Amino acid sequence: MNYIIILIVLFVIELIYFKIADKYNIIDKPNERSSHTTITLRGGGVIFYFGALIFFIFSGFQYPYFFLGLTAITVISFLDDIFTLSNRIRLSIHLTSVLLMFYQVGLFELSLWLIPIALILCIGIINAYNFMDGINGITVSNSLAILILLAISNLQINFVDANIIYYTILSCLVFGFYNFRNKAKCFAGDVGSVCIAFIVVFLIALLIIKTQNINYILFLTVYGLDTVLTIVRRLSKKENIFEAHRSHLYQYYANENKSNRLLISSIYGLLQLLIGIIVIYCTRFNLTIQIISSISIIVIFGLIYLYLKYNLIKKHNL
Repeated sequence: MNYIIILIVLFVIELIYFKIADKYNIIDKPNERSSHTTITLRGGGVIFYFGALIFFIFSGFQYPYFFLGLTAITVISFLDDIFTLSNRIRLSIHLTSVLLMFYQVGLFELSLWLIPIALILCIGIINAYNFMDGINGITVSNSLAILILLAISNLQINFVDANIIYYTILSCLVFGFYNFRNKAKCFAGDVGSVCIAFIVVFLIALLIIKTQNINYILFLTVYGLDTVLTIVRRLSKKENIFEAHRSHLYQYYANENKSNRLLISSIYGLLQLLIGIIVIYCTRFNLTIQIISSISIIVIFGLIYLYLKYNLIKKHNL
């Protein structure tokens, strides 16, 4: 199907959802974790699912187990946006969905010891993606960066039907049109951040398995560093890491430093794009150089992160 037509269809679906959300009061009220101060429509990120649904239908129902898992995790996340479900129910669906994804990518055909490690890693990434969704534009900026990197990699390696990447990019553009604003029309909600995270993890997993190159996990470097180093700091302060907070680097810049939030989101996305391009470039070299470059990326950007955060903590007595 023509990409322009799909883009128009996705816009129509998003507008229909806005009417439903407005009618049934599906809104996001500011709380102690929020970086916004006004009530905004929640769940606009459901458009990511519809982008995948259109692909699924017009591709002849490719990747059925992945799509079944995506549907389950999207539905439970949407319900959680509305009712706030128990952690046990939510985690059980996440677990089931990720196992369906593993079956789709063929992970069960590899060494069984990889399963628990991959399970913890994937569920961690999905939840980190959700926690990082705290200011306008950050989810769509980061997601577009990763999807562009995956599209570039797919041109070189052909690890997946390209349309699933392109349709997801189109859904990001639709969501970004309403979210990448100083006063957003809608927020992604758990349904959006979890759904796009699931799609991204699926694509990266396919790429890693096809190439046998774990370095592609660095397509998640920016979110990964902010999440892991924030958790380490909170643990050092003996804080409950499962409680709501506003101590990510981007939140310090947005809230305490009063920096432009769209600029912050753009920098996060562009930085991830830069790192990913370096990773892709380094794949042409031997394994030793790839390992050295990957470690260098983590160390260099980790030190930059710590330096920036230390200065903000010192400046604002955090």
